[in-house]
Amino acid sequence: MGTFVRIWTIFSLIGLLHAESPVDVLTSSNSLGTFEEEDILRVLAPNKTDTTKNFTFVELISSLGNYTLDTEKDVWNDDRPKAHHTNPHYDDFPEKINLEARRLLQFLPPYDPGAGGVSAECKRHADIFHEELAKFTLWALKMYDATAKVPSGLLSGNVNQFGDFDECVGVEGKDGIRGQYCLAYLQLDVDQSRPDLKYLHRLLHSHYAFRSNMTDPGHRVPRFSSVNWAICTPASCTAQDVKASLQHAISKYTAQTGLKISLQVDQNMCQVKKEYVNVLSKATIVTSLLFITVFVLTLVAAYYDHCEIPASELLLSFSLKRNVLKLFSLERPQGDIAVLHGIRFLNSALLLTAHKSMAIFFIPYMNRTYMSEFLGKPWTVIGRAASLYTDPFIMLSGLLTTYSFVGRLKRNGTLDIKNEYLSRLLRLVPTLGALILFCTYIMPYIGSGPQWPLVVDNHAEICKRTWWRNFLFIHNYFGFENMCLTHTHHVGIDTQLFAISPLMVLLLYKSPKIGAIVLGIIASISTILRFYVTYTKDLNNYVYYGTSIRQLFDTADFSYTLPSHRLTVYIIGIFVGYLLRNIPKDFKLSITALYTGWTVSSLMFLTAFIGPSKMGSIDYVYNPIHAAIYNAFAPIGWCGLFLWMAITQHTGSSNGILNRIASWRGFLVTTRISYAVYLTQFPIYFYNVGQTRTAEHYEFFRIMINLKEIIWILFMSIVLTLLFDSPFQNIKNYILKKPTSKKDITKSSKVE
Repeated sequence: MGTFVRIWTIFSLIGLLHAESPVDVLTSSNSLGTFEEEDILRVLAPNKTDTTKNFTFVELISSLGNYTLDTEKDVWNDDRPKAHHTNPHYDDFPEKINLEARRLLQFLPPYDPGAGGVSAECKRHADIFHEELAKFTLWALKMYDATAKVPSGLLSGNVNQFGDFDECVGVEGKDGIRGQYCLAYLQLDVDQSRPDLKYLHRLLHSHYAFRSNMTDPGHRVPRFSSVNWAICTPASCTAQDVKASLQHAISKYTAQTGLKISLQVDQNMCQVKKEYVNVLSKATIVTSLLFITVFVLTLVAAYYDHCEIPASELLLSFSLKRNVLKLFSLERPQGDIAVLHGIRFLNSALLLTAHKSMAIFFIPYMNRTYMSEFLGKPWTVIGRAASLYTDPFIMLSGLLTTYSFVGRLKRNGTLDIKNEYLSRLLRLVPTLGALILFCTYIMPYIGSGPQWPLVVDNHAEICKRTWWRNFLFIHNYFGFENMCLTHTHHVGIDTQLFAISPLMVLLLYKSPKIGAIVLGIIASISTILRFYVTYTKDLNNYVYYGTSIRQLFDTADFSYTLPSHRLTVYIIGIFVGYLLRNIPKDFKLSITALYTGWTVSSLMFLTAFIGPSKMGSIDYVYNPIHAAIYNAFAPIGWCGLFLWMAITQHTGSSNGILNRIASWRGFLVTTRISYAVYLTQFPIYFYNVGQTRTAEHYEFFRIMINLKEIIWILFMSIVLTLLFDSPFQNIKNYILKKPTSKKDITKSSKVE
């Protein structure tokens, strides 16, 4: 019990730092609920002989309870510029205000921004803050109120305290003082020889669902092991001043305990109220005008299209009417492999769930320890196996590219590689470019919040420096933490694999046996690489319980984002695409082959999905062999069922329930917005993370199934598709002389 009290005391010191020793104003005759005779006489003593100017007992009680009820003196109205610089009632009630202030600040001492080795200006403003707080001046009270205090539920994981962001940044006080909101990071370590402290530390940190250090980049994966603590301080205090004042207050208390607290205060996590009208950059204005121009262009083109006014085909490519009809059309293109649309939808939905699972760990929860315990179950493989859900997109890309290339080779005898590359660029670059521009120059200005600089502004700054890598599709080689829009790494991988696909397809087409042997060897080498690197570098593609942030980034950098490690499923897709193009139309699988294929592919699928579930257990201990086997073989097993579905459906050998569901025509629409959904999900997730101001109560279905968030993802995906994706696909078809009719085999199922 004594250990718990010591831990509680340390947290109290963090939230309730004070400038001076409290004055004991309560005597034996004083209490918070009653007034003794001496108190009443002391207050009534200033009364004059003229009774018309004296206080009555009722007025005394009223003024002691809330002296702001005077309707003729609305002195705490922020619309009056002088009212909030000092408390004008102080001269009328100095003794009562002093008494109330001492009582309040004795029980809840204020944070002292001027403690320790701070700058002179910060110290001066801190003194003014304490002076005005003692007078109950509103702006000082707001600054005091906005700073985080020690909450209930620390052992339930309620350690991240965001204070009151808007109240803090809205402070405008005496002598030009403005409120500044700083989110400090605290690392709490304990004496590892003390099992009692270790257990309490485990509860405070919610069983270490992720292990992190303050030096870890926190913009993509949260620093789960760090405590976020809000401080409201004068804007004249720098981040170093805030760190110094906090360090000064807690250093003398941790020496005699089994606790050690490290601090970090980043300057970019200290925010003041932004005046966007004055800070909009030229790039932001130009980007906004660009989006407005494109929107107006779609309306003008729609008007010309609807009224059948003669116009350039390039202009009509932006027609909103034409693109809406195209987007929601349920007409299946000729040569379409129907089942692939449902496969894409399933993996997109699972990927959304997995990415959402990562985003929720940024949010403070009052019952975060319960959340970690709830998620420490084997079934959470759904969210932990995020890497699996991108492998089918790689596989489908290889399948459809080969299916398309072989079709052209059979018709024309040649492959226009230059046109294929140009078609690819026109398909990807405009939509990707629009998203990068939005996230870099517009998104930082459309919101605010405690973590906004971390998850929004930080990404924008990275994009300002490295955007060119994305347009060259090489951004996946420069480290996950330094990547502009990290979730777009898949676009780079797929484009690089597409760049070498003509060589592989031509080799297989010209010399099937030699091509099959060569590609098989390459796929085997890729599998061996994944196993070897994972084992030797202690990586893990599966987000197991207690994984470290550093391990996640190393896994991404040394395996997950490298096309050489993703070649296996891409080459398998090439084989199946070649097979589907060459299977005779009247070919039918035998009953034995059919049942054998379904059995084997289903077992592979379940093994890949359920097999690693034990790694999601709360008591799992990392084993490099488990991780290496998973990284090497799980992608093959996961994609096996989808490949078998494509083969059986395309040959007409099976029309079972899985094939019928996956072939539903409604999935044609989700296919057309799939690229935009992939691009927009993380900006929307991070927007909500950045906007979060208070701790929530964790409930799995309410948190995971956020209808407002889902609607916004779908809406923004449709907007991005209609304004950029569809128009530039129309332009691509026009430039390359590819009509959009059913004569040519479409690549509407192509996964980007």
